[in-house]
Amino acid sequence: MSGWKCLLAVACTVGFLASSIRGQNQTDTDWWKTAVLYQIYPRSFYDTDGNGVGDIRGVTAKLQYLKDTGIDATWLSPIFQSPQRDFGYDVSDFLQVDPLFGTNGDLEELFDEARKLGLKIVLDFVPNHSSNEHWWFVQSELGVEPYRDYYVWHPGKPVPGQARPDVPNNWNSVFYGSAWEWSEIRQEYYLHQFEVGQPDLNYRNPKVIEEFDNILRFWMERGASGFRVDAINHMFEDALFRDEPINDPSDPLSYGYTHHIYTNNLLETYDVIGHWRKVIDEFVEQTGSDAIIMLTEAYTSMDMVLRFYQSDDGSEQRAHFPFNFVLLGELNGDSNARDFKYVIDRWLENLPRGKVTNWVLGNHDQPRVGSRYGEERIDAMNVLLMTLPGVAVTYNGEEIGMVDYRDMSWEDSLDPQGCNVGPELYKWKSRDPQRTPFQWDDKHNAGFSTANRTWLPVYPYYRQSNLRKQLESDRSHYQVYTEAIKLRRDRVFREGAFRSRALTEQVYGFVRYLKEDRSAFFIVLINLGDEMTEVDLHDLYDSIARTNRTHLSVDFPTKARKSLCQTFWTAAMSSGGYLSMSRLQKENGPSLTGVK
Repeated sequence: MSGWKCLLAVACTVGFLASSIRGQNQTDTDWWKTAVLYQIYPRSFYDTDGNGVGDIRGVTAKLQYLKDTGIDATWLSPIFQSPQRDFGYDVSDFLQVDPLFGTNGDLEELFDEARKLGLKIVLDFVPNHSSNEHWWFVQSELGVEPYRDYYVWHPGKPVPGQARPDVPNNWNSVFYGSAWEWSEIRQEYYLHQFEVGQPDLNYRNPKVIEEFDNILRFWMERGASGFRVDAINHMFEDALFRDEPINDPSDPLSYGYTHHIYTNNLLETYDVIGHWRKVIDEFVEQTGSDAIIMLTEAYTSMDMVLRFYQSDDGSEQRAHFPFNFVLLGELNGDSNARDFKYVIDRWLENLPRGKVTNWVLGNHDQPRVGSRYGEERIDAMNVLLMTLPGVAVTYNGEEIGMVDYRDMSWEDSLDPQGCNVGPELYKWKSRDPQRTPFQWDDKHNAGFSTANRTWLPVYPYYRQSNLRKQLESDRSHYQVYTEAIKLRRDRVFREGAFRSRALTEQVYGFVRYLKEDRSAFFIVLINLGDEMTEVDLHDLYDSIARTNRTHLSVDFPTKARKSLCQTFWTAAMSSGGYLSMSRLQKENGPSLTGVK
């Protein structure tokens, strides 16, 4: 047998470490570059006042949990004043916390307590639209200056013999149906690319941009460490209001009915992002504060996403990083090793020089990791997230392997994206299944709330899967997650180069190494299949020596395909120590094993 080889079983992930952790001190200006960013959906995180809805004080109460887990920063989904038709993404006052979540004072206390623990708080920033209950819209609908043109209005198309004109064009809402709503007060249509109560703001009006400049400054002054800019690719629309070309004629009311060439990815958007980057950088420079970051959300093509980093000539800096959704949108439980290599390598190869990448494994809009990739791959995917270069973005609950509540009833469903399509199709459109309350323990409502009824039902099998049980277990999703975070603190993961290979149809592997010292490296292997597989690690990295050792290995009995436990061999390599072949046989999985 030539070279050093190992056998891998289903969803086996193996991390490799040298004889000691090579730490790295980061300055306040680059804290974000290798951060673990943890998204909190406040409604579902922790309820302190017993009303069945999570709140800001609940986040404050759990800051030590975040610190203990190894989180660097947390991003809060919207907490600002809102009628909650779209659960906070319909903001009626961008400068006030909604009473449902607490007060501005509660938020400032959260900033202060997080600072004491060395944690950063990033706020959701929703500039594309407001609520139709916002003061700006109320005045705009009445035609009052200077608010008259704060939103996108159109008189519609006159129709002979018809009192009300037709909609201006064929643009549809993301949430189904026409993107235009008639106002009896103004006698015109307003645009809403999302829910009907979310009128789109008019960014061709410089006063609107100025309003949001001031909103950014307001929250930076109070302690925000960053902003996640929501749905940014919808910010501008065609000034001539032209019909979009037909994409799928099967349903004229669906969002997929047209190609969105006039309502999505317009180039003017990037100029506004560049402007806001200057607003943020100027504040940091003037105040001497730690780095304050801007992150952008856009589900669009890779070339359009990458433009959020900087202008084509590099002269204008834009977002610190745009969210990278390839692990969400391009890979799933059916993907093989070649798919992983292609998607990950393509992103890294196209990353602008000197820019920091990131990996988003889950969020409040997408199925959870265990539901998308398969429960047997939860730990493998979390370790993958922590060992790839750049920022790791985790959605709350993924660290304990929460899964979607796909059997939620129509009566319990609240998400407009699902409710708008009716009881026959809501399960395929609703985002409620991935927004259920966090499973803290096996007590009433999974320890989330003392209320008789929570805003969404708790996942019914929370007693079998919750944080407390995993903390007390010898091996658990949570323990794998935290050990993987400890691994990423090593300098190799913070600064190291990356090389990957599809070692077989189902085994994906990559090496992280220091260019100036090729003996300092880690190898990560993931078997995506359900059979034992032999791989030669020299095919991945030629600097492997016989003096290496295993640091982290994770084994799983496959839940989806087999009921029998898996017994397999793992081999792990790194600089220092010795080569160790370890046979692991467990009755339950997943397991975490450090081989000394």
